[in-house]
Amino acid sequence: MKGIYLLLGSNLGDRLQNLRQAASILEAHEMTITDYSSVYESAPWGNEDQPWFLNMVLRIDTIHSSEKLLECCLDTEIQMGRKRHKKWGERIIDVDILYYDNLTQESDELTIPHPGIPLRKFTLMPLVEIAPNEMHPLLNQTNAQLLEICPDQLACHLSDSEIIL
Repeated sequence: MKGIYLLLGSNLGDRLQNLRQAASILEAHEMTITDYSSVYESAPWGNEDQPWFLNMVLRIDTIHSSEKLLECCLDTEIQMGRKRHKKWGERIIDVDILYYDNLTQESDELTIPHPGIPLRKFTLMPLVEIAPNEMHPLLNQTNAQLLEICPDQLACHLSDSEIIL
């Protein structure tokens, strides 16, 4: 793995604008977006009784450690008004750290790589778009290989919504 990848997701309000705003706030936290995926629309995961999500993946460069990056991601969610009511619930924005180079880390606060990567098409599809041949540091499979065997049956497709960051 040769990069830091974040997943953005939104299913409340102006979902596309929420993705743009999150990217802007993240850049204000001393991050540079070096690449990004198209926008994908997906059925909700975990709690299906809620609006569909828009998702995208950002590749970033930053001076921050993984712990500081997590703080910046959580601060972005707070600035945008995210309220954590229930697991897998509706959200104005969600910012997840997928990969931090080849780092593997597990703590109460942060697990890298994100444990949901191999299980979720809404994560793998945009990730494969910009980093198909990057290897998962624990599973020793590329993102493209993980997508091929992903067990997720929920709908996920390229959105008609376009974004320029």
